[in-house]
Amino acid sequence: MAGFVLIHGSWHGGWCFDPVAEILRARGHTVVAPTLPGMGGTAEEVAAVTLDGWGDFAAQHCRELKAQGVGPVVLGGHSRGGLVVSTAAESDPTAMDAIVYICAMMLPAGMSRAEFKETEGPNPAFDAIISKVHGGVATVIDAANAAPVFAQISPPDLVEAAMARLMAEPHSPRSQKIAVTPERWGSLPRTYVECTLDRTIPIESQRRMIAMSPGAKVVTLEADHSPYLSRPQDLADALEAAIPA
Repeated sequence: MAGFVLIHGSWHGGWCFDPVAEILRARGHTVVAPTLPGMGGTAEEVAAVTLDGWGDFAAQHCRELKAQGVGPVVLGGHSRGGLVVSTAAESDPTAMDAIVYICAMMLPAGMSRAEFKETEGPNPAFDAIISKVHGGVATVIDAANAAPVFAQISPPDLVEAAMARLMAEPHSPRSQKIAVTPERWGSLPRTYVECTLDRTIPIESQRRMIAMSPGAKVVTLEADHSPYLSRPQDLADALEAAIPA
């Protein structure tokens, strides 16, 4: 049986993985889905967040599972969580045995999330629900209008509960350039779970990232940006399939 460390995306918390975690645990796996430090915090707390710090946080959770005798360990990230996965894998590739990007930011070395967004086509529905807080060091989501962007095919009751829990997102990690190398990050088996109905990171953007960082096994789901709500069984299958033989 394997261990999974699952890193949430922007404005969310580890709770978003609850449906998938329940399935994986029922299959005998160990699942850890922490909420990243600084999420929803004060201006000072969100300003103190760095992508490197988040990467160390994720890698430490992987190391702790291995110290407990759990393994192999798969590190997965959703959406912005992909930046965290890449940073963790580069900092300590021995902490995990495989990495998974779930409609996530899988960027090449030298590119930031903000820079990648500048290369994308317009996404007015997504941009319209984001606003700055704490003097611009964080952003929040208009939860009343987020469901059609984040989770348009997911069960409405689950979506309503999730949107009510969205919180302030530190801005700094989006502007930090990714630093990955073939020798460290590139030494790990990678899976990219693409979601064809995604309105937040459209499938065209996902496939551009896959092409920019070749070498990932690609799993295709007919899912929105919240596959842990809309396709939890399929996502659990994809995560399980990422366990190294």
